[in-house]
Amino acid sequence: MEISDIIDAIHAQRIRISDHADVEAQEDNLSYDEIFNSVFQGEIIEEYPKDKPYPSCLVYGKTSTGERVHSV
Repeated sequence: MEISDIIDAIHAQRIRISDHADVEAQEDNLSYDEIFNSVFQGEIIEEYPKDKPYPSCLVYGKTSTGERVHSV
């Protein structure tokens, strides 16, 4: 998996935001745009090829204000 694949999926709106992710974003006061922008500048730091129903990964990035964001 490459970060460019994830960025392409965001641009094509081929992503799914889970209820858990939505709650976490709200608790961290992060908008989806901030999360997406952190991915655009981010890097994959862990891969989970056995996740179901699809492989996933952990992306580390920062918001425009420098706040650290971890996204799966």
